[in-house]
Amino acid sequence: MPTGLVALLDDISVIARAAASSLDDVAAAAAKAGSKAAGVVIDDAAVTPSYVTNFTPDRELPVILRIARGSLFNKLVILLPAALALSAFLPSAITPLLMLGGLFLCFEGAEKLLEKFGAEKIGETLEDEPTDVVAFENERVSGAIRTDMILSAEIMAIALAEVSDKGLFEQGVILAVVGIAITVVVYGTVGLIVKMDDIGLHLTTKASAFAKATGRVLLRAMPVLLVLLATIGTAAMLWVGGQIIVHGLEVLGVNGPANVVHAAQHTVEAATGPLGGLFGWLTGALLSAVVGVILGAIVAAGVHAIVKARGKH
Repeated sequence: MPTGLVALLDDISVIARAAASSLDDVAAAAAKAGSKAAGVVIDDAAVTPSYVTNFTPDRELPVILRIARGSLFNKLVILLPAALALSAFLPSAITPLLMLGGLFLCFEGAEKLLEKFGAEKIGETLEDEPTDVVAFENERVSGAIRTDMILSAEIMAIALAEVSDKGLFEQGVILAVVGIAITVVVYGTVGLIVKMDDIGLHLTTKASAFAKATGRVLLRAMPVLLVLLATIGTAAMLWVGGQIIVHGLEVLGVNGPANVVHAAQHTVEAATGPLGGLFGWLTGALLSAVVGVILGAIVAAGVHAIVKARGKH
């Protein structure tokens, strides 16, 4: 009997060690996959605060929470099963679908850019004052979740590419870990950003001179930060969208645009010495944004033409 018990305990210890090793592997793979998607995560964090402007302070965090829940739904309920199904049964469809998402980002970024230069608006934009508060909130949340869907799809696709050598179950676990972790980081950061003015106002009521000074700095910085984030968000849509299109074309065998971008990057890197990595990256991002502006403007022109044609009937 003791021998049987010892054998059973040995078996349990082996299983436990194997499970711990598996968890370590999942954590390491999730960290690697998440780091590869860091650029898109930054874009996501830059885009989202613009959707939380024009709300009263008591609605800011609830709106962010609604968007975060929508983001988790996007990642775990829609994109995770879709990614695994496509990976298993139709991997060739992943690139074209991502390119369609990239084109949508180009359109949204170009539309905002064109509106800044006086182009006619289609529907309510992020800068419009709300009339029906409930409808306004619902529209903002829906718009943020639609944009998040594209960025989340890119995040999940990048993560999937990093774990394509794993089994299907392990891929699913890693993608779920990446999706949850990135959502918490992005929307936690967004929550801090949009409540920065409230934090600053609270600090100005403290007795400490340092706290008061910090609070005043936060209050002065908040309007500038929101404008900066809105600008970065628009640029991020164009950059990420253009980058998705350029990379997708390269995957599909159309190498011309990618070759131009890579050649420009290498030229700038070689010419700028120690800062070559930074300036090379900026060059690639700028050229991708140019692609995004061109494609987005073409799509926006088509959408405007359709809207005008429908308005005549």
